[in-house]
This record gives sequence, structure tokens and C-alpha cells, in this order.
Amino acid sequence: MPLHNSPLITAIHALQPAEGPTIVRVDCDVGVSGYGASFASGAGMREAIAALHNGRLPHLDLVGKPALAIDVHHHNMLYAYPQGMRAPQMYAGIDIALWDLAGKLLGQPVAVLLGGPHRSEISLYSHCTGGDYLSRDEWKHRAREMREDPHGFKAYKIDIHHALGCRMQERIVSIGPREVYRLETAYALAREALGDDIDIIVHCHCELDLPSAMRVAKVIERIRPLWFEDPMTYAFSDAWLALRRSTSVPIMTGENLQLPEQFEPFLAHGAVDCNQPDLITCGGISAARKIAALAQVHRVAITCHNVSGAILNAASQQVSASVHNCPMLECVRRPEQYRGVLGQPIVIRDGRMQITTVPGLGIDIDEDYLRTHLAPGEPWWG
Repeated sequence: MPLHNSPLITAIHALQPAEGPTIVRVDCDVGVSGYGASFASGAGMREAIAALHNGRLPHLDLVGKPALAIDVHHHNMLYAYPQGMRAPQMYAGIDIALWDLAGKLLGQPVAVLLGGPHRSEISLYSHCTGGDYLSRDEWKHRAREMREDPHGFKAYKIDIHHALGCRMQERIVSIGPREVYRLETAYALAREALGDDIDIIVHCHCELDLPSAMRVAKVIERIRPLWFEDPMTYAFSDAWLALRRSTSVPIMTGENLQLPEQFEPFLAHGAVDCNQPDLITCGGISAARKIAALAQVHRVAITCHNVSGAILNAASQQVSASVHNCPMLECVRRPEQYRGVLGQPIVIRDGRMQITTVPGLGIDIDEDYLRTHLAPGEPWWG
């Protein structure tokens, strides 16, 4: 059914910078463009765009269709054909760009289009540096650096692989007494150095099996962590429910999950205390708002995983503002150093990020910078 008076999509382009996610641009027939981000390569994203444009079901193509029919496009990209098998982290870039475009066309920030902002600023958590986690002297130095950070973050992720002395995302088959000692020492030193006014998130990357996750949970109970993040493989299983029943530590997962369907069993079984969707991985702003609504039904909080550039930060900020059950947002230590994207400066004071009120995502592209900072062999807006 036609959407009256909506500008029409005329083209979709992709560009891979030398650093950061691929940028997606959606153009419309009134000369306005929206921007999104994708974890696909530039070439991979262009193949995904071509699959929509040249597929055997041309009625699912976005080009020539109303720019404001965002939910229709999201359905057609990710559900209509093939049945839910397209990669959400590719088409998320188009979805994010469509929301940016809609905001620019309607003269409103995306948070308003999503139902209105619940807040004008959002609390942040960031990341602790590495090093020797068993050294009291290093923790004193590290904690001083974290406390003196000009952004004033009040919560930090502290990675378990540094505490265990292993590589990030290296699967750990079993945790025994020696590993328990390292964990007890590392997180006790962290709490001692940071005091009680800075929250600690025990940060994993799905390294642990259930018995090990239960041992870690028991160890970290005494430091009162804000969350125990991604201890086990991201696919739902009864192991998640067993872990949650075994501990008082709040459990968080979600940065690797895609679409509401992968979040649903965690919520239906009461297996987590917080979901952490990444807007690119989960399927875009359209998917994230459905995930947030699903979590709210179960009285569960969400936070947005946000470590992949200025466009994702801008989109995560708008979604976080519009979601009632979103108390915090992830943030890299130096977000002001993002390059290639223009817009209002990122304003962070006392650990809180100000929500931009500029139409769309509040961003534009620094084409002069990007022209000289493309991935090798990347065509200009191919």
C-alpha cells in the first residue's frame, strides 16, 4: 500500500573506511540522505544491497519505495525472504540509515520518532585497561587513572581474561583452585582500589562452561558487581537458568544475539537480569526497539552495547533515550576521537552523556576526511 507524501528511496550505497564499521548511505528523491553502520566489509555490504535490488522478488527491493515505511522495509529485509536467514548485522546498516533519514525528513531526532525521550542524558559505563591484575601497585595506578578520567565514568568493565592471564575469547574448559585464587585476588584488588562509589562489571566473552561460570559467580559475589556479563556461549540453554539460580550476582548478555527471537528465551525463562543488544548485530534500531519492548514486558532492563564508532554511538544514544527500561549505555573511553562523522560534539559530564536533539541521529559525514581514509581498494561510495 503506498505511503502518501513520503519521499522515495533512490539509492543505497556502502563505503568502508580505513577504521571502523562500513558506512551505509540511503538517498531519497528530495536530496536528503541517512547514514547507518554495518559490520560487513564494503564489498560484502554492496553484495547485500545488490541482493535486495536484483533478487528474484523485486517487490522486496527498497529502491523506489517510500523512505518512511521503515517497519515494512525491516520486515522485507530480514523476514520476508529468505525466511529470517539474511544477516541482521548487514541489513542493520540500512535500517539505522532509514531512521536517520526519517528524522531528517521530519525535522525530529530519532528518539522522538521512537515515541519520545524518557531522558535528556544517559548514565555510562566504560572499560578498564589491561596489565597485571594481581599487582596492588598497578591497581592503584589504574584506579587513579579511571577516577581522573575527564568523563567521570561511574562504572567500568573489568575483563576476566586479564585476571586469568589468558587471551580474550579463549575458551576455558574448567576453572580450578589456581584460577579461583587469581580471580579472588584480581577482583578484590579492583574493589579495594576503586572503592564503593565506582561500579564493576565482570566482563567475559563467552569463555566459560557452566561449572566454571558458577565458580566465578561465587568468587565475585563479595565485590558486589553491577553485572556478570556474557560468561557462557551466547546461545540460550538451560545452563543460563542454572547459573542465574545459583547466584545473587546480576547476569547480563546480548551483544552477540540477533533479532528479538534470540533474546526471547532468555526473557521467557527468567535467565538474565539485563539484555545488552548491539544495534548493528541485533538487526538495527527497528529490532532493538522490539527487543526493549519485549524486555520491558518481563521487567528486565536493557543497555546498548556501543563500542563501534560514531554512527553506532549516535544511534545507541537515541534508542537509549527512547526506552524506559534502559538505565545505562556503554561508551568507549575516548568517544570524542571518532573521525569521519560530523555532528554535535559528544557531551559527557559526570559520567552521563547528553542526548542530541538534532534531527535524525544528529550526524553527517566528513567526506574530506573519508576520501583520504578509505580501506585499501575501496571505491568511493561504490
